[in-house]
Amino acid sequence: MPDLNTTSGKKTMNANLHWLNQKRLIFYSRISLALFLVIGSGFVLTPDGLPICRDFITFWTASHLALTGHAQDAYNISLLLKAEQADVPLSQIPLPWFYPPPFYLVVLPLALLPFLAAYWTFTLSTLGGYFLVLRRIVRGKTAMWCLAGFSGLWINLFHGHNAFLTAALAGAALLSVERRPVLAGVFIGLLAIKPHLAILFPVVLLAIGAWRTLITAVVTVIIFMAIGTVTLGTGVLTGFIANLGYARLYVETGLLPWVKTPTVFAFLRLLGMPVAWAYVVHFVVAAGAVIVVWHVWRRSQNRNLRSAALMTATFLVSPYVFDYDLAWLAFPIAWLALDSLRNGWLRGEREVLVAAWLLPLVMVFIAASLNVQIGSFVLCSLLWIIYRRATTTSMMGAVVIDDHADQYEIP
Repeated sequence: MPDLNTTSGKKTMNANLHWLNQKRLIFYSRISLALFLVIGSGFVLTPDGLPICRDFITFWTASHLALTGHAQDAYNISLLLKAEQADVPLSQIPLPWFYPPPFYLVVLPLALLPFLAAYWTFTLSTLGGYFLVLRRIVRGKTAMWCLAGFSGLWINLFHGHNAFLTAALAGAALLSVERRPVLAGVFIGLLAIKPHLAILFPVVLLAIGAWRTLITAVVTVIIFMAIGTVTLGTGVLTGFIANLGYARLYVETGLLPWVKTPTVFAFLRLLGMPVAWAYVVHFVVAAGAVIVVWHVWRRSQNRNLRSAALMTATFLVSPYVFDYDLAWLAFPIAWLALDSLRNGWLRGEREVLVAAWLLPLVMVFIAASLNVQIGSFVLCSLLWIIYRRATTTSMMGAVVIDDHADQYEIP
């Protein structure tokens, strides 16, 4: 197993000269962790008992509707809000249900438990999967402190959302695609629970000719969708399809807040650009991101950089992503940091990684204060340094792949 403590003396000396050294990383991570613990305690101790897991209300209510034979009602905003207020009286804002039948299967058992017990069961189990997949990539004291203080982790935890699950599935698929192509296809297929986050997987599988993985993914999606439809009734499938238009409307009008949406589309809408032009510019940037990912997967054999490019570019392609989804960024940050520690840092990389690490926390405050959504700028910067490193190592003939282990030690 490679140990990053064995890097050359010159690289170690240069790393120590940089302002972002190991001691500061741990210190900043501890400060961030303390901040989120205080925030979490404040939510828990509020006099009205308002749960911090507000988005989880929708998951639990949809489960309750399905268990009582009204699964299709979750796709009706008014019926869903009525059920949410009956199940969790403090819920006042309608939280829509835009999910396909496969995700319904995931949340189906939740209402068998009381609300808070269901929240902790769902959150801790998906967090466990998230952590286990990350441990296949990186470990060590510094890495664990960085993860513990990572704002993307805490924001998803506070929301009670599904980013731990989707990130774990995407990360597991990327770790498996070379050695276990069928298993990778299953993981990709399971991302049908949130299909817009799986949009780049067909691109990269075609780029490397991974036909077994692609076919397995398609078959898994079909089976998963069929099981959900048969179990819950055809009404859930028709409801999901009908609600796609409402999801688009929510994104276009800001009913799903642009300050929490780290996309090019949200940046332009906050500036007042018309919807059509915002889509055009977003599409141009998305097309560029797809080309970058295709190029990295075609030209580079570096598994770390390939995986980091896909998970980063996902947020530049779909206009429907939110701050809790940025829990995904722990993976590209880890992959890029590992590659940089093994092969030397390039100019500006550490600063971009810090910006990506802070992004889920600071972007909402900046957007609310300045009316500028910085998410897309940070994500474009992250994708650029990944592409630069991939093309640089490709030109030098470097191949940074370890065929015997996925785990690396950061001191």
